[in-house]
Amino acid sequence: MMAGPGSPTYSMQQWSQTPVRELLTRKLERGGIITFASAAALTLGERTVPVYEIYKVGMDPYWNEGLGILRDLGIPASVIPHYDNTEGGSHDTRFCYLGERRLQILESLMSTEEYVLGVDEHTGLVIDLEHETAQVVGNSTVTLRKGSRQKIYATGAKFPLQELRSPSFSGGASSKSPGAAHSTTPSDIQRTASGATTTTSLMSSAESRRESFDQALARGDADAAIEAVLSLESDIRAWSADTLQSNERERAVAILRSMISRLGEIAISGLREPRSVVAPFVEGLLAIRKVVRAEKRFDLSDVVRDSLLQAGIEVRDTKDGVEWVLKPQT
Repeated sequence: MMAGPGSPTYSMQQWSQTPVRELLTRKLERGGIITFASAAALTLGERTVPVYEIYKVGMDPYWNEGLGILRDLGIPASVIPHYDNTEGGSHDTRFCYLGERRLQILESLMSTEEYVLGVDEHTGLVIDLEHETAQVVGNSTVTLRKGSRQKIYATGAKFPLQELRSPSFSGGASSKSPGAAHSTTPSDIQRTASGATTTTSLMSSAESRRESFDQALARGDADAAIEAVLSLESDIRAWSADTLQSNERERAVAILRSMISRLGEIAISGLREPRSVVAPFVEGLLAIRKVVRAEKRFDLSDVVRDSLLQAGIEVRDTKDGVEWVLKPQT
């Protein structure tokens, strides 16, 4: 059974008066598998975050009732997916668009035994009830957070299910190995909030591709420009299945279209500056004109000048020497 993106508030409105919770619990008891992602994952705990109402509408942080599936498994946690989100750019959208300040407010509303179970993007937590284990899969980390303390499990980490049922937030290992948790202090959490994340968002990729594209055009490198366009197209396809809850994809597509439009303009006008293309030929003819003028063969000099003019190049004899101007095409 699988449930995914959408609105956790709407989901709970639809499920609250139905036997969904009992059906899911029964399925797990009988060895079945359920997979919840994004908005659906938010509903697994006793509480769920009303993301749209807080992030989009601007309401003060509050909890909605969740399905309580984790509570049935003895896990007193509320799930927050998109834990390492960076779509906000200059403002904090970690913790499923809540940011640090609003998450702290929500934590203050939890009971003393509850904690936050944070799952990074492109990351999953597999709970095996038969073998009483939990394992982190995917790109990044899973975080168990309670106030100013947190334990972080990297991808590949496999640990007893009891760690989720009764996590210890005092002391803890400081190992970087995949199988161990990394405990952090309040200062570590603050440093994480103000520091850069290693997770790349679609928009950061798009901006990087556009910068590479601009640099390629500036140096006249058509191959590199095309590579930047194709790379951005691949990035957009790779993110197409992601549960972006912003307009990142539309913005990235707009960047891609602008890059393609510029390539179209170059296909008409040429990648190289027109003057640089004709300069060697013009300078060669002007050198011949200089010789025949010195020999007072002005008829030949005029032939060179008139021929260049017919080709769209105006020759001007000034007191400082000969100048030539490439006339715009009409």
